[in-house]
Amino acid sequence: MKRSVAVILALLLGACGLLPEVKDETAGWSADKLYSEARDAVNDGNYENAIKYFEKLEARYPYGRYAQQAQIELAYVYFKDGEQTSALAAADRFIKLHPNHPNVDYVYYLKGLINFNEDLGLLGKISKQDLTERDPKAARDSFDSFRELITRYPDSKYAPDAVARMKYLVNALASHEVHVAQYYMKRGAYIAAANRAQYALLNYPQAPANEEALFIMVKAYDALGMTQLRDDADRVMHMNFPDSPYFKGGVGKKDPWWMLWGNSW
Repeated sequence: MKRSVAVILALLLGACGLLPEVKDETAGWSADKLYSEARDAVNDGNYENAIKYFEKLEARYPYGRYAQQAQIELAYVYFKDGEQTSALAAADRFIKLHPNHPNVDYVYYLKGLINFNEDLGLLGKISKQDLTERDPKAARDSFDSFRELITRYPDSKYAPDAVARMKYLVNALASHEVHVAQYYMKRGAYIAAANRAQYALLNYPQAPANEEALFIMVKAYDALGMTQLRDDADRVMHMNFPDSPYFKGGVGKKDPWWMLWGNSW
């Protein structure tokens, strides 16, 4: 039996030697040639080949003039090819190795874009998924990358777009918290609802969703019988949103305006 196994293994190993050798088409290519071919692949949308060429370029010519640019472009191509994890890893590695590179602001911007697009439409109405099931981590990471960009490089040409995206993310993250607060309200978890609404107010003070966050706090504190906190939230809401639609039906009525929404959850 052992002899038979040995014979089979010998035959298999011998057969391997008969297989044609796979040649590396890039063998002997210069750094310039690798970079040129990689860029052509990017322009053609052939990200698989672009990744292959950039990786070979960085491995073969780690100290050449194209090496750092290849690292930046690798992060971008991974991103375009839908490989978010690899893209973020490449961006982080570049920042660690070249913190003073003249284009490091772009890499921070790219990090923000990678996470921004991963969870684009975090709170989009077109999604049928329950928003309480969504993890806003990507949106938070995106916000942090954009914030680091504008903090470190306020004059960067990428800063204006980063600021615009941060505004979107603030609104999205606040809306997420408010949606979770709504979820708790519907289930009678009033303390949890009030806490999530308060979190939105404290962390995203300029977000439009805070109008509803205040409304939820009024409703939650009223349901809990915490009249002082309810009245405080009501006063803040009237001060900041005097024309809020949530006041509908409240003027001139015997019951407080928030009581009129008793069945709205």
